Amino acid sequence: MGRRVRVAQLGCAVAAMTFCTLLGPAPAEAAAGPRGAAAGPRGAAAGPRGAAAGPRQATVEEQRLDRAAPQEILARSGFADAAPEFTRAIGATRSYGAAERLVERAGTRLWQRAVDRVQGRGPAGGDLSRDDDRPLYWARLGLTRELRLWEPKFALSEARRAALIDRLEQTSRGQTTVGYPAGKGYKRILLTGFDPFTLDSDIRISNPSGATALALDGTWIRTADGQRARIETMTFPVRWQDFADGVVERALTPVLPKVDLFTTVSQGRIGRIDVERFNGAWRGGFPDNVNASSTGQVPVRDPATQPQWTRTTLPYQDIVAADTGRFPVYDHTDVTEIPAGATAPVDRPDGPTPGSAARAGGGGDYLSNEIAYRATLLRDRLGLSIPGGHVHTPVLQFGPGNTDPANGAVTDPGFVRNRLDIVAQMRAIVTAAAE
Repeated sequence: MGRRVRVAQLGCAVAAMTFCTLLGPAPAEAAAGPRGAAAGPRGAAAGPRGAAAGPRQATVEEQRLDRAAPQEILARSGFADAAPEFTRAIGATRSYGAAERLVERAGTRLWQRAVDRVQGRGPAGGDLSRDDDRPLYWARLGLTRELRLWEPKFALSEARRAALIDRLEQTSRGQTTVGYPAGKGYKRILLTGFDPFTLDSDIRISNPSGATALALDGTWIRTADGQRARIETMTFPVRWQDFADGVVERALTPVLPKVDLFTTVSQGRIGRIDVERFNGAWRGGFPDNVNASSTGQVPVRDPATQPQWTRTTLPYQDIVAADTGRFPVYDHTDVTEIPAGATAPVDRPDGPTPGSAARAGGGGDYLSNEIAYRATLLRDRLGLSIPGGHVHTPVLQFGPGNTDPANGAVTDPGFVRNRLDIVAQMRAIVTAAAE
């Protein structure tokens, strides 16, 4: 391949003990402050900026919720009732234990409700196409905002409030309900997706990786050689600090030892799918969903043993060769590195050279690269010999004539077709990989 197309996007029991010792939350001083990249140009200025709001103030993400497009998406999907119902229920709780139980139920129900809608179970709730991932994203923000601003009738420390919000995040992302049927004779697959992002550029944005996660969660596939495989999924936020706090390792550590294959997925480049061969230990500085940034080494536990590069173990040659759909699929090997003994970054079309320092993996230097790096590093530190890596979907585009973020429609036939085609092709790619 030629020079890399620049990425704007994405980026103790035994399990708990492993998480703590391997890849748990990095020390604060290792994180270099939240100053990183959400889709968009690389190389934003280093240094903390735009940090999330305090615990008693709505975050930047939550503040976007009141704009017209999110409200329309909620209304046209039937999810406009999620936050009001939660507000009434949390207002009636009289103890922290009751609040914990409510949050657990509400988050789990929200995830399952979104999965059911996308997979065609139950009422559509409106005329928004069922394949849409955005109702879950905006409904979740309605619940977290209510928890953040809630004035309970009992004493509630900010640490306990934060724990409730954290649990709501986990449960409403499918991170706590991954489970495979007992028995043998089938393969276990894990797939992860992301929230929409770059919402200040276009509030209407959907993320096909999140839509794929909802469409495939709990489904079965059969490979060409007759093998059955069960897919379980979860999603992650587009926020630097959550990654520095170990959200990926916490969710994946109990699951990876149980699976036969995993793939992290995010939105990448226009008109193409990339199987990313190499992942780099570097944050490039583009703002995330709370307009925070992070530049520097990817912060992980035990940085002394942290490699600059990890690589996919997905069967990329088989994936590229398979007839999976209308978007071309590439084995993507480009990286950016500082060669050993040098000081300036260099683009390499065929992967990193020995002793080099990472400045961008094949997936760039944003959270898509970082989840790939963290997941494959965890695979290696756990000593797992399983296929695993990252796949970038095409950018999800609106149809012709609907390209004005300020005045455009929240959906159109071309937009829906593009998302459905991406999801179907991702299912075919997972099937090819499982063979």
